[in-house]
This record gives sequence, C-alpha cells and structure tokens, in this order.
Amino acid sequence: MSEGLTARYERDGYVVIGGLVSRSEVTELREEAEKLCLEKGGALARDSDAASSDPLAAYLAIHFPHKLSSRFRQALAHPRIVAALTSLIGPNIKCMQSMLFIKHAGKPGQAWHQDEDFIPTRDRSLTAAWIALDDATIDNGCLWAIPGSHRSGVLWPLRRHANPEYDSIPESFDFPYQEGDARPIEVAMGSVVFFNGYLLHKSLTNRRRSGFRRALVNHYMRAESLLPWWRPGGPYPPTQDLRDVVLVAGADPYAARGYEDVNQPYIRSEASP
Repeated sequence: MSEGLTARYERDGYVVIGGLVSRSEVTELREEAEKLCLEKGGALARDSDAASSDPLAAYLAIHFPHKLSSRFRQALAHPRIVAALTSLIGPNIKCMQSMLFIKHAGKPGQAWHQDEDFIPTRDRSLTAAWIALDDATIDNGCLWAIPGSHRSGVLWPLRRHANPEYDSIPESFDFPYQEGDARPIEVAMGSVVFFNGYLLHKSLTNRRRSGFRRALVNHYMRAESLLPWWRPGGPYPPTQDLRDVVLVAGADPYAARGYEDVNQPYIRSEASP
C-alpha cells in the first residue's frame, strides 16, 4: 500500500488494488466455489433455493464458506491482502466473517447498508476485502459506494424493504446523501476492493442474460478489538465477545479467552420480506 492509496482509503472509505489476486488463484477459487455448491450447497439450502437446473445458479451467496472449505480458509490469510490490511488497520489482524457471492444473471443485489451494523467493533477498524472472481461491471451488479460516507462515524437506521432489486438484508435509510453521490466500483477479475465498515454501499441486480458476478468477501478487524456479535433474539448480549474469529496476522491479546464456533454456514435468502 502506497501512501497515496492509504490516504485515498481514509478520504473515500474504500480503495481498489487491481491484480492483487493472480489469475491462477482466481481460477482455484472459482473451482472451489463450484465444488462447494455441488457438494455442500444442497445440505444448506431450502427447497426454494435449489429450484434451478444449474447448481451454481441456485444460490445467491454462502456465508462462512471458510468453515466448509480449507481453500477458502486459506484465502483469509492471503499474504498480499494481509500486507494491504497491515497498512490500513495495523499488524494484528483477525477475520470473523467470509461470504461467497455467486450472483448468477437475474439475482438481486443488496440495498444500502453499513457492515458495522452487522459486525460491531469498538475501534472502527472493520474492513472488508472484496475479491472479484469475475469482472464486476454496472451491468452484472458491481458495488456502488458513497465516497466519504464513513467519516461521520454514524450508523444510520435500518428498516425492512420490499424492493425486488435487493435481497433480504435490511436497508440503511435517513442518511444525508443523494443517489447522485454514489459511485460505481467497476473492477477487473483479481482486483480487491478494501472498504471501511461505516461506508454506505450497495449492489444491484445482475442484469446480464447469462453468467455470474462472483466475489469472495472477507471481513477483518484489528485483533485488539473485541467482537460483540449482534444477534437479535439470540442468547448473547451485544457487548459479549463471542470469539468466532480467525487470527491471520500478528498476535491476539485476547487469545487466552479461547475461541468459539458461534456462526454456522448458511445460504443467504434472496427474497425481500
């Protein structure tokens, strides 16, 4: 990470590094994604998820694929990604979530949101590494972001929606930005988009007639931050450190607490309520 890229990340809340993941590595991850869907996707899916002649097209996204695949677990600590994260958030880094987006033609995007709502930290160090496994374009549902929307440190309220353009995840609303403030983040295969947990971002439906917009998204934070997973209706208060993390670099000052396996892999629902 050059000083210019780091400064851009601090200013805009995101930065793109092209070619950070090699073509051969992308091929391996694509093959692993197909294997995961074929061998384990059915066990995670409901009947409605599997209503497709193409096993990969049946799924929008699989959460926590690193708990199902050693290859995706290995990807959490990709050395070039860790090197970039070290410049952004420091030398002690842990990962707590992975998401494999398949997003076949016709699959919906995700409404405006901030990742910090779902993975709360105590030091605002939450950072996503969004690995493009295909070229991501406006047509196939690339990321959109509002540059600088992370700087206020405000988490905007969430609400359910009924917009078929988006999946079932709630949307952020009542923020002081306009749609015209948003910028598409079109990237080539192998690029990695790093973005802050407070950044407002979204994606739209894959509008192509065929093909995928695949991406592997891993979420990181400084190891010095606790991880109070927010689980509405669950048995744990949001202030409890649930320790469902993977240390990928440096040291964990909380290692003596041990590690829990709190979250289990699941298929993301694509239908808005």
